[in-house]
Amino acid sequence: MRTDNQLYEQALDFLQTLIAIPSFSKEEDKTAQAILDFFKAHNVSAQRHLNNIWAKNKYFSPDKPTILLNSHHDTVRPNSGYTRDPFTPEIIDGKLYGLGSNDAGGPLVSLMATFLHFYNSENLNYNLVMVASAEEEISGTNGIENIWPQIGHIDFAIVGEPTLCQMATAEKGLIVLDCVAKGKPGHAAREEGINSIYLAMDDIEWLRTYKFPKVSASLGEMKMTVTVINAGKQHNVVPAECTFTVDVRVTDSYTLEETLDIIKQNVKSDVTPRSLRMRPSGIDGDHALIKVAKEMNLNLYGSPTTSDQALIPVPSVKIGPGDSARSHSADEFIFVDEIRQGIETYITLLDKLNRAESLKQRPS
Repeated sequence: MRTDNQLYEQALDFLQTLIAIPSFSKEEDKTAQAILDFFKAHNVSAQRHLNNIWAKNKYFSPDKPTILLNSHHDTVRPNSGYTRDPFTPEIIDGKLYGLGSNDAGGPLVSLMATFLHFYNSENLNYNLVMVASAEEEISGTNGIENIWPQIGHIDFAIVGEPTLCQMATAEKGLIVLDCVAKGKPGHAAREEGINSIYLAMDDIEWLRTYKFPKVSASLGEMKMTVTVINAGKQHNVVPAECTFTVDVRVTDSYTLEETLDIIKQNVKSDVTPRSLRMRPSGIDGDHALIKVAKEMNLNLYGSPTTSDQALIPVPSVKIGPGDSARSHSADEFIFVDEIRQGIETYITLLDKLNRAESLKQRPS
């Protein structure tokens, strides 16, 4: 096994390599190749489909439970507030600057380093599958969801996202709704038409104030937020149509379908979901992974943000170095010590899991 310091140095060096390569969602081909080359350089056999890369530990056995280690290598586009080159990795005062350094380059390279640490271990009580996935930032269909049938049976997953190395045991799902309030055109100077903006305002007020009766123990209340609205083309015409978009964060108290039905029953606008794929996710409180996290005194919480966890159809948690508050920010950075902490946290977690009695054989 590599020493902790070797793993840290390799991870830090590789993260700088990734930062220097633009990898916007759907344009991650070059970072995918870099990750494939990284595994090859460390004598790890890896596979690629589209821009997703995955590898299995050397002594993989179908008789053992399998843990997925997953993070993504795509990034958002840099926002207008950047004051430094987003593709020039720079370490200043203990901070590594660069687009994707925090979300999710730090968690990704920390998981890859952890995978290398365990890769040659002959006495693991579980298998490891490491996946560096694409299109996470846009919830695209050519990411983890696309390769799920190819990576084989997975029992549970550890998803690498910036959480300050605390553990999100549940994550809200997401529905994006495109809504259309339909009125009737008329001249603004006369009592003509039906103003679609006013109709939309009634629906928006319901969306703003409605409280779903069931509250999740781990994720709290549901949240609906109107984020986009458009109507009208000129000042003297009553608009016949007003469109607006709603961001709905769904807890495990409701299915996406139930949530959609409740909304449709209470608004007059036409409501169309963009998809029903981003489901709430989480893990049972009695799971071995949660017991180990408690042994490590990790803070356990429910996350309001979505990740690839929503597309992983097995029990899962979200944990990693970096801070979610820095994600998508101008002059994005991660503290280099956070990467070291991430590697140490992941290794300790998996070491303790290796001693867990409940993981001694694959569930039937």
